[in-house]
Amino acid sequence: MAKHPRKKQKTTDVPPQPLGSVKRLDDDEGKDDEERRLESILFGKPYKPSDGKNSKYLLEVSDQSGDELREDGGGNELEQLRDTDLFFVDDGAPSAPVEIPDLDMDEHSDNGAPAGQQQAEESSSNDEHSSSEDSDDTSEDDETENSVPTERQPLKSSLPKSQKTAAWTDPDDTNLTVSLGTNKRLRKLRDAPGEDAVGGAQYEAKLRREYERIHAPPAWAAAARKKLHADSISQTKRRRSAAALSDDDNDGRSSAVDDTEGRIAGALEDMETLLASSGGIVAERKGGKLLAKGTLAIERLRDANQSARAEGDIKALAFHPSPKVPVLMVASGDRRLKLFNVDGHTNPHLQTIHIPSLPFTNALFHPTGTSILLTGQRPFYYTHDLQSGVTTRSPRGLWGSFASNNPSKDSDMSMEKCAFDASGEVLAVAGRKGYVHLVDWKSGGAQVVGSVKMNTPVKSLWWTRGDTASELMTLGEDAEVYVWNVGERRCVKRWKDDGGFGSVVMSGDSGGRYLGVGSKTGLVNVYGSDTLSSNLATTPKPLKTLTNLTTSISTLRFNHDSQLLAISSNTKKDQMRLIHLASLTSFSNWPTSSTPLGHVNAIDFSAGSEYIAVGNNRGRVLLYHLPHFVAH
Repeated sequence: MAKHPRKKQKTTDVPPQPLGSVKRLDDDEGKDDEERRLESILFGKPYKPSDGKNSKYLLEVSDQSGDELREDGGGNELEQLRDTDLFFVDDGAPSAPVEIPDLDMDEHSDNGAPAGQQQAEESSSNDEHSSSEDSDDTSEDDETENSVPTERQPLKSSLPKSQKTAAWTDPDDTNLTVSLGTNKRLRKLRDAPGEDAVGGAQYEAKLRREYERIHAPPAWAAAARKKLHADSISQTKRRRSAAALSDDDNDGRSSAVDDTEGRIAGALEDMETLLASSGGIVAERKGGKLLAKGTLAIERLRDANQSARAEGDIKALAFHPSPKVPVLMVASGDRRLKLFNVDGHTNPHLQTIHIPSLPFTNALFHPTGTSILLTGQRPFYYTHDLQSGVTTRSPRGLWGSFASNNPSKDSDMSMEKCAFDASGEVLAVAGRKGYVHLVDWKSGGAQVVGSVKMNTPVKSLWWTRGDTASELMTLGEDAEVYVWNVGERRCVKRWKDDGGFGSVVMSGDSGGRYLGVGSKTGLVNVYGSDTLSSNLATTPKPLKTLTNLTTSISTLRFNHDSQLLAISSNTKKDQMRLIHLASLTSFSNWPTSSTPLGHVNAIDFSAGSEYIAVGNNRGRVLLYHLPHFVAH
C-alpha cells in the first residue's frame, strides 16, 4: 500500500518581517526551487537551483513515513500540534475588543501534566518575586473567564425571560417635571389635593392609570391575563413540588425520574382543582357566571331582518335550537317565512318561503333542528325540511277529511296552539271543547294516537322538562292547570292559578325550575319546581306575582339557563320587561322610553342567550346583544 507523503517543518522560526515591508521580486534568497522553475517558465529567466543555504526556511516534503523520519533523527513536528493551532473557523460573530482566554486551560500540557497543575507550579515559583502582581493578575484572569464565554459555557442573557424591556425609552423623562396643580386638565391625576409636581416616570404611570380607568380592557384581554397568571402560578407550584420531592428522596436518582415526579405532582394538583369544581370537563358552560340584578348589560344591534323586511306584522320568531347554527326564523302576516343568519353585523337573509294557502300564526323548530312546523287557523299544517329545502303540506287533516266548504268548522279545528315534547316524537295540538290531541310525529304520518280532555277550552300548552319529560301541562279558560301523564292518558294533578281569573298564557324553563302563568290583567305568577311534582296534594303558591305590566300578557319566554324571563303584551305599545329570576325583580335600565319596541308580538332568546330578538307589529325584528352570556 502506497505511503502518504508527509511534510517536515524545521523547528527554527522564520525571522519576522517589519510591518509594511515589501518583498522584492529579485530577492532569490527566500525562493525555493519550485518558485525559480516557475519564474524561468513565465519570465524566461535562467533556472538556477538553490545551493541549500536557505534550506532552513523551507518546508521539506518527503515520502517517508513518520517512523522512518524519526529513525533518521528528524520527525514530523506537525504531529505534536492540535487542530485548533492549525485551523481557524470564522463563525460570523462580530469582533469585540475582549481578551480571549487560554484554550489550553482544560487540556493537558505537553509534558503530560494537567494545565492547572502546571500553572500552579509556575505561580508558586513566581510568588517569590511579587505576590501583589500575582494577585492582580489572578483577579483579572477570573474576570476575563467570567465575562467571556467558552465552548463549555454558552452565552446567557442577563435579563430574565419573564422581564421584557421597553421598545423605546425617552431619556428626557428623568429630567421632566410636570405640575398637576396649575393645569386644570391634570388635576384629576392627583392622589391628594396637595400633590403638585411629579417626575416623568410618575407622570407616565398616572396617565396610564387614568386611561385604563376610562377605557376598560376588553373581556378577552382580561381573561388572557388571568389565564397567563394562573398558568405561571401553576408552573411555580409544580416546580416547587418537584424540588421538594427531589430533596426528600435524594438517593441519586436520574433527572428523568425527578421530571416524572414533577409531572405526577402537577397532575394531582390539576385533579384536585377539577374535583373541587362542578363545571364541565370538556368546555365551560356559556353564561356560567351568575347574572347580577338591578341593571343589565345590553347592546342594540342592527335589526335581524333589516336585509329583508316583512310587509306584515311579526307573528312568530324562533332561534335554531343548536348553538352551532346561528339561524333565526321569522314568520310574518304576509304569509312568508324568512330565515336569517344572525352574526350581529349584517345578518344576511338566507331564504324566503311563501305559503299563500296558510295564514300561519305559529312557527316551531323541531327539537332536533331538522325541520320547521308552520300552523295557523286551519286543520292542516306545513313542514319545511332544512336539509333538503322542501316544503310539504300534511297528507291529511288531523281529524280525517276536512270539509273546506264549511269555514266555520275548519276554524274550530285550528292548529294554532301546538307544542312538541322534549324528544320531538309527540306533538300536542289544542282542539275545540277542551280536547288536546296527541299526534305521533315520529312515524311521519300525522296520525292522532290519543287525546286528553279538559273541562274548559285550552288556552296554552307546555311540556315539562327533565325527569318528567312525559308529562304535559295545559292551561284552561277557568285558570286551572292540568298535569297529564301522556302514557296513561290521565290527569295526575290539577290546581288553580293564584288569583284565579283570566289566565291566558303559560310557559316554563328548560331546566324545570320555574313555571310562569300570565293573565289578562297583566299579572304574571312565577312558580317554583314544586308545581311539577305529581305527589303535591296542596295548591302551589307562586314565588312572586309580577305586576310590571297592566295589559293582557301575550308572551312569556325563559332563557336557556333560567336566569332571565321576558314578558310582553301586544295590547299597548312598549309593553315588555326583562325579569331577573334569582331575585324576581325587573331591570331598571332597560327598556327605556326611547327603546323602539312598538307592539311586541314575539320574543325569543338564542341557544346561548347571546342575543334576544323582539318582533313587533311594524314588521321589524329588533336584535339585542347580551355580553354577559358570551363564552370567555
